Amino acid sequence: MRPDRRTGGAVARALLLAALVLGVGSVTSARAEGPRRVVSVGGAVTEIVYALGAEDRLVAVDATSTHPPAADDLPDVGYMRRLAAEPILALDPDLLLLVEDAGPEKVVAQLHDTGVPIVTVPDVPSIDGVLDKVRRVATALDMAEAGETLAGQIRTAHDAVAARLEGVTKRPRVLVMIAMGSGAPLAAGAETSAAAIIAMAGGRITPDDVTGFKPLSPEALVKAAPDVIVVPEHSLEALGGAEAVLSRPDLSTSPAARDGRLVTMDALMLLGFGPRTPDAMATLAKALHPERMAAR
Repeated sequence: MRPDRRTGGAVARALLLAALVLGVGSVTSARAEGPRRVVSVGGAVTEIVYALGAEDRLVAVDATSTHPPAADDLPDVGYMRRLAAEPILALDPDLLLLVEDAGPEKVVAQLHDTGVPIVTVPDVPSIDGVLDKVRRVATALDMAEAGETLAGQIRTAHDAVAARLEGVTKRPRVLVMIAMGSGAPLAAGAETSAAAIIAMAGGRITPDDVTGFKPLSPEALVKAAPDVIVVPEHSLEALGGAEAVLSRPDLSTSPAARDGRLVTMDALMLLGFGPRTPDAMATLAKALHPERMAAR
């Protein structure tokens, strides 16, 4: 059990958002012999383990592994960028799955030095990046065939949405806002996972003249003039709710506020580039291009 997840949920959600800033059903199959004591670090990596039906092999996950809810019941080895070797080694793992941004580097080197098998999973914000994650995790678990099945499901779901968006020329401006503690909210700029998923859904990130996730001045938010605002669910709560966001002085004159176009979804689904990426893409596409996504 992870009591900190139940009593400190806000902290866990904040750590998940920090990791992301800086669905498809599970596959069942006969398993070959493979690792049985797996520690998974990275929310999307953990989702893939569950989607492969290999959750019984998990002995611990990290603080960003917030989906599915069953992951809350596993021991928590901490935030993915602030790992410590001792708690992980105490679990006697026979495989450590690490998303590529996990750290600190010194700790990862210590883990390598112990001889524990480690598989580093690249984190590329694209559909091909998602499929690569799936295949790498599946191969590490000796479940390559199941991995191909899951990858095929994800590709099919992605392609179904992409087909509806084919030929889109008008791309609405989308502002992705994230609340980080008590400070000013951050806005996603170019070269972020947010920009990537917005582009896949037929939109374009605004502002596009900054890179990364940055706090913006009121003047910059007015200039951004979003057609649609996207806020992760727990950030929306921290920002005071949808009405509070749309009535902010720096956003109240935007097309998004005028038309009441605000979208919320789970942060890991939105930004994690895991098995639910086609679901995130479809949810955004319905908001950006409802005429394209209407039932046929």
